[in-house]
Amino acid sequence: MNKKTIRREFLSSAGAMFAGGSALTTAAVAASGQTPGTRGAGRADHGRLQEAGARQAKLVEVLRQPVLKKELFRSPVIIQSVELLRWQNSYLCRVRSADGGEGISVAHSGMDRLYPIFLQNLQPFFLGKDARELDLILDKVYVYDFNFRYNGISLGLPLATIEFAILDLLGRMAGRSLGKLIGEIHNPEVAVYVATEWRERPLEETVERIKKAVGEYDAKALKIKVGYLMFMTTDMHAKGPVGKTERLIPLLREIFGSDMALYADANGYYDVNEAIRVGKLLEENKYAYFEEPVMYDDFEAIKQVADALTLPIANGEQDHSYVNFRWLIANDGIEIVQPDSYYFGGLIRSVKVGRMAAAFGKSIVPHMSGGGLGFLYNSHLVSVLPNAGAHHEFKGLQTDVPFECKTSPLKVVGGKIKVPTGPGLGVDIDPEYIRKHRPVTA
Repeated sequence: MNKKTIRREFLSSAGAMFAGGSALTTAAVAASGQTPGTRGAGRADHGRLQEAGARQAKLVEVLRQPVLKKELFRSPVIIQSVELLRWQNSYLCRVRSADGGEGISVAHSGMDRLYPIFLQNLQPFFLGKDARELDLILDKVYVYDFNFRYNGISLGLPLATIEFAILDLLGRMAGRSLGKLIGEIHNPEVAVYVATEWRERPLEETVERIKKAVGEYDAKALKIKVGYLMFMTTDMHAKGPVGKTERLIPLLREIFGSDMALYADANGYYDVNEAIRVGKLLEENKYAYFEEPVMYDDFEAIKQVADALTLPIANGEQDHSYVNFRWLIANDGIEIVQPDSYYFGGLIRSVKVGRMAAAFGKSIVPHMSGGGLGFLYNSHLVSVLPNAGAHHEFKGLQTDVPFECKTSPLKVVGGKIKVPTGPGLGVDIDPEYIRKHRPVTA
């Protein structure tokens, strides 16, 4: 089975491709098709680079199209205040417009480290702006005060928190869900996969934990960790249970059978040769994709692995730049893009990545940050992606945020979650819970 056939199978649940994209106004990068510091040699390489350059140029045009449906709002929606609110370990963002509108978002748990960037680098820029220009605001805020120097989760996470609140405000004003503000609804229900960890645990314990996690939800898909990235310890010499991956991959296929969709994630643990070796084992056991087989920003290594396997390669959870995605898409380094709507700076920026992928027949499976209401933001994002993959990340429905949803039970039924259709985020957070929070000023 060749890579194109696998790609068609993976995209079988996806709808029509996007038409258009959004703007990359913060960086006018030449569409050379080259990785930094490399140049093609010889006629064949020159032809390949020319083709990749043309593909990149097409993606730049895709990025120039707006996402937010500005036409829904006849009059300016001036952002009067942007507040970061805190109660204990919980952070909320509250945005108010000059005409009395209000939107609320729930921050990622990482806000406890990043709130100075929210207050000093982002909050001042949004004040007085017309929320209808949100596409442009999200581009230009990277230029303001050289914010691009903080690129990555440090900037993306607080930026996403503000964007979510503005979209909640606009959605409530227009009587539309977040999805209907930034696209058309292609996926009113989102099929999920159970995301698991436990790479440091012995094989037998890991298998039992995976069985329990799958049994807790009515899911039809599972993602496991492969490799031994020992992020959970300060021990520089920690090895992990070496040999576990090679036993786990076939064992889970045997346990769950051919009807369970299986995915694997290495979090960048392997070098090229080892990634190819493990990738072939995944192919033999009919896993559906291999996520971050090598370090996420080693573009040439990613492409080497992709060229050696028929198994689709996924990447993007850690990426913070359109340029990264653009190069990997244009050079066929990946088949599946995976922006995280928190880490990458919001829903609008993530939709733009999805559009780039769609332009060349590739799919998007957004990474989902755990905690708060991350599963809701991710569900709204997936709902508008016609090239969404078959299953999407799910880390459970546990949250400390009390809310009511009138349009969805928010339960996994038949392996899917119904996306809320109410205005804004589609849920109402308990007002008493919000009142407990106080503005963060320093």
